[in-house]
Amino acid sequence: MEDLNNANKRVHKIMLTNRRTCTINGVNDVLSFDIHEVLLETEQGMLMIKGDELHVSRLSLDKGEVDVDGRIDSLTYSENPGGGKKGESFLARLLK
Repeated sequence: MEDLNNANKRVHKIMLTNRRTCTINGVNDVLSFDIHEVLLETEQGMLMIKGDELHVSRLSLDKGEVDVDGRIDSLTYSENPGGGKKGESFLARLLK
């Protein structure tokens, strides 16, 4: 029998080109961003993108898509897949 929790999930995919442009699908929320770090909640957990001169050039949460430009140094996932529970604070989700 099909898992109903997975029925509403989007496919999570990352395409990184020359460490300068990153297209990400399966994004549920953008939690924070600045020129050195972008923090996303994805279908596969929290994703932290670190680099320099980072810029969110396209954001479509309806489609779950985000484009990030700049010098990308690292992509790091947290240990809690699927983010946190609704109503849970950003810090509580990040520090799990």
